[in-house]
Amino acid sequence: MKKLKIGVVDTTFSRVDMAKIVIREIKKIEPSAETVRITVPGIKDLPGAAHRLIKSENCDGVITLGWVGKNLVDKLSYVVSSLGLIMVQIIDDSIVIDVTVHEDEATDDKTLKKIAEDRAKKHARNLIYMVKDPRYLEKYAGKGLRQGYPGVGPIE
Repeated sequence: MKKLKIGVVDTTFSRVDMAKIVIREIKKIEPSAETVRITVPGIKDLPGAAHRLIKSENCDGVITLGWVGKNLVDKLSYVVSSLGLIMVQIIDDSIVIDVTVHEDEATDDKTLKKIAEDRAKKHARNLIYMVKDPRYLEKYAGKGLRQGYPGVGPIE
């Protein structure tokens, strides 16, 4: 079987080193996977870096790790970045998982860090599952799973 090559893109704007968490989680699930990390200044730089990892480094999938401030300009930058990442997925016909933490998700740094760590770990797993077996997550459909928070469960 082909060895997986996973791209990891994070930002200097982030307040938690989510890439380190993601790489550790990938190695735990898929020890033979190779990871290629690029750090960019901010979230609007994520789509270009993801595209380069797919095209130049031949990554099987990419996880991007963004951090969004509380101000309107930050939120608008996130929308632009998100649209760019969707375009990368379509144009490159690749899996790109967009992991984003918004500073206004929590009122204190400790909680914000827990959200970032949980979201990064869970989405690292999601990326590996999606790359290895695109149908793997079907068994979890409708289960109310969350990244960054505990799951809420299905509506019966």
